[in-house]
Amino acid sequence: MNTPRPSTLLTLDEALARLLGAVQPLTASETVSTFDALGRVLASEVRSLVDVPSADNSAMDGYAMRASDVPATGTLLPVSQRIPAGVVGAALKPGTAARIFTGALLPEGADAVVMQEQCEALDGAVRVNTVPATGQSVRRRGEDLSHDAIALPRGTRLTPQALGLAATAGAATLTVTRRPRVALFSTGDELAMPGEPLKPGAIYNSNRFTLRALILSLGCECTDLGIVPDQLDATRAALRTAAQGHDVIVTSGGVSVGEEDHLKPAVQAEGELNLWQIAIKPGKPLAFGSVRRAKGDAMEEKAWFVGLPGNPVSSFITFLLAVRPLLLHLQGASVLQPVGMPMRADFDWPRADKRREFLRVRRNEQGGLDLFTNQGSGVLTSTVWADGVVDNPPETPIRAGDSVRFIALAEWVA
Repeated sequence: MNTPRPSTLLTLDEALARLLGAVQPLTASETVSTFDALGRVLASEVRSLVDVPSADNSAMDGYAMRASDVPATGTLLPVSQRIPAGVVGAALKPGTAARIFTGALLPEGADAVVMQEQCEALDGAVRVNTVPATGQSVRRRGEDLSHDAIALPRGTRLTPQALGLAATAGAATLTVTRRPRVALFSTGDELAMPGEPLKPGAIYNSNRFTLRALILSLGCECTDLGIVPDQLDATRAALRTAAQGHDVIVTSGGVSVGEEDHLKPAVQAEGELNLWQIAIKPGKPLAFGSVRRAKGDAMEEKAWFVGLPGNPVSSFITFLLAVRPLLLHLQGASVLQPVGMPMRADFDWPRADKRREFLRVRRNEQGGLDLFTNQGSGVLTSTVWADGVVDNPPETPIRAGDSVRFIALAEWVA
């Protein structure tokens, strides 16, 4: 791997291209119950085992009829049968109607359904207060899925609605990429866990909770190796442990060049390292490389390493921008990045930075975006208050009323 000069700032797109270009997707897959596949990525396409719907059926509670039998509003038809869902009715006699309910199979001969609100029920008959068109309120056989059609392509990340589609296609099980195995640890003698007394200068380790939750939300296994002391030997030992049985090692803190930042020499001693400076804010330092595995490990000879900055907002945003697409890429996902959308800024941002900025914002009732007052990289409150970020290009001031690119956190954190 080629290490750029420390003064070189990579664009986010350049960094992602290097990162994703170095890592090949996992090839191993497993079969799981459709019930248990939420968040996984399909390793094989899902084809429908049936036509959906399996036959023409009613989209409404109402009356099934021949459209040609109702030439004018107010036509009176005798009701010949009642067809609830799950019951197969008899062929419809000409000049009659059938009481029918949503999802019930259309009787042979019927070609339209009129909703009950447009009908008047009489003793043994129905007055139709509209002139129906052929096919009105009828769900046609196979209009959603035809037999053997691709319901879900390979690379689909399985959302709740995707699981519902897999089920309606008749898939009891799904073939998915095996879960990436991720080892996680934090560095810093100043870190403490919630519940412990805080010594002078200490802080609670929020990154451990945020990053673990993000890793799990992406369908990965996560081994939490805790907090590693700011010592070179301890950091090297943690990397060796993390490399065993894991595909990726994610760390927070220690990726700068201070005397107490031991990750750089530790990774260089145990494998290979790129220390990148990325032109984004918050964030900037990103370490990427690999750590050798001990001989005898059944997995590939190295585990990939990603080192995130220690500031909590920087760590959070950099994970979403770089680690999230990496973990999805490992699973063979077809979509790695959120789309974003244009929205109106209801704030001024005159202090444009030379770097690409990700500003924490929240949608308001007027259809615009409000800005969190303090955009500091240590203000974790902003990530909870916000429901998205503005992806602001370098050196681009914002004035109230400008159109900006909004990315909802729900597109990232799901």
